[in-house]
Amino acid sequence: MACKITNINIYLPEKVITNEELAEIHPSWTAEKIEKKIGVKSRRVVKKDETAVDIAVKVCEKLFKNYDKNKIDFLIFCTQSPDYYLPTSACLIQDKLKLKTSIGAFDFNLACSGYIYGLAIAKGLIYSGAAKNILFVTSETYSKHINKFDISNRSIFGDAATATVIEKSDIEHIYEFVLRTDGDENSMIIPNGAMRNPYDPKSPLVEDSSKNKRTANDLYMNGQSIFSYSLDAVPKVTMEALKKNKLTLDEIDYCVFHQTTKYMINHWRRKLKIPKEKFYMNILNTGNTVSSSIPLALKECLDKKLIKEGDKILLSTLGVGHSYGSLVLKI
Repeated sequence: MACKITNINIYLPEKVITNEELAEIHPSWTAEKIEKKIGVKSRRVVKKDETAVDIAVKVCEKLFKNYDKNKIDFLIFCTQSPDYYLPTSACLIQDKLKLKTSIGAFDFNLACSGYIYGLAIAKGLIYSGAAKNILFVTSETYSKHINKFDISNRSIFGDAATATVIEKSDIEHIYEFVLRTDGDENSMIIPNGAMRNPYDPKSPLVEDSSKNKRTANDLYMNGQSIFSYSLDAVPKVTMEALKKNKLTLDEIDYCVFHQTTKYMINHWRRKLKIPKEKFYMNILNTGNTVSSSIPLALKECLDKKLIKEGDKILLSTLGVGHSYGSLVLKI
């Protein structure tokens, strides 16, 4: 039993938010300062009436121009911005795409670690015999979670959707995973809106020490806390994945890590002593696209011919709730 990634496609919303636009709202931040600190010059965001399911459908329609959708026998959807509490967004996508009704479909809620976890789920489904050709979709619209006056988070995050096909194969291309969880609800959270604390239309606008403003209905992120945790967590899980796969960094052809911020990505690269020419960074015009970050980068690497068939690619990430992991895959 074995499996491989056979197709990847991406979709970026049409609307662009530039650093200049953000600087108009927060005069103490200049466009140059944002780019220097975060590594992002612009990011794509969905329109007011556009949802994660909408852009998920768009990326799948792009993919199906060159792939027979009737081959799909399972749909996995990763998002933290679903259209509804219920029904499951994957079921809506199945219907909108007119996929076979004989397929399985479900959502799972993970952020930046979502792509690696999703590949693990897909591999497990294929190994169990439950599926042969899996459509794995990531779609994030974090812009809807962020307060207009929270420039820190607005400068970091962008919206995007990706579609990946994982198929049963004769030779294994998705190697062993190392997945880790160290539950945390304080570093990154939307306090209101679900069952613990319902959405509160009267929640006050609060200003933090960096002059960012948000309510308890909006995304809160303690960037320093996440960075501090990731300092050792990501390099450690990366080395564990290499060891589990009986590989060294010298045997890896290219590295594609979660595209978070320039500073954090470069820290991981330096700590692991990965040469710049084997390490990808693409956040300049997309920002941090959460679970879509790694597949977006993989697609760009393939299009730019930075990676090719037969290459061994190292993936690593850390996300919300201190969910993180690493794996090696063969193109």
